[in-house]
Amino acid sequence: MAEQKATNVTWHDHTVTKSERQKLKGHKSAVLWFTGLSGAGKSTVANTVDHLLHSKGIHTYVLDGDNIRMGLNKNLGFSAEDRAENIRRIGEVAKLFADSGTFVLTAFISPYRVDRDRARQILGEGEFIEVYVNASLATCEGRDPKGLYKKARAGEIKGFTGIDDPYEEPLKPEITLDSDGKGIDDLAAEVVQYLKDNGYLSA
Repeated sequence: MAEQKATNVTWHDHTVTKSERQKLKGHKSAVLWFTGLSGAGKSTVANTVDHLLHSKGIHTYVLDGDNIRMGLNKNLGFSAEDRAENIRRIGEVAKLFADSGTFVLTAFISPYRVDRDRARQILGEGEFIEVYVNASLATCEGRDPKGLYKKARAGEIKGFTGIDDPYEEPLKPEITLDSDGKGIDDLAAEVVQYLKDNGYLSA
């Protein structure tokens, strides 16, 4: 975990509680943590779920890996240390969204279990929903929407997840999506159904 460097700081509790914010919005809040290989469909599924929930009047926000690296985490690269810090920061930001009564959908490769587990620990019980977008390496290479696998195979990108850097599959994700065999709409519908079945969409 990151070291606390700032001194003389004190935590201030909010006058308005998280449960009160959830009640106002009419639903619970949580973090939907989409993980999987590049090209598995994380961002596409997350954005489709975002659209479906928004259309139902659910308060949501998407944190996308590339977008976050253009702002909040633009000083981080792709070493194991930088990946860990990238996920730590996202976990903390996601917690703020959850505390505000909002569903946050994060779409990050987040290849290491230990980093995902740390993000889970940042959140409260039941607030971290790990969504494994499961697509084979062959499928992801076949899609290769950003041309990254081709560059990695050519040696132009080093430390690329799935090629010369590992991806550690979730051991007990809350949701596993078959991105090899199903379309985006079906995958997104599965996520929304999970939230409905587990009482997240009502206060």
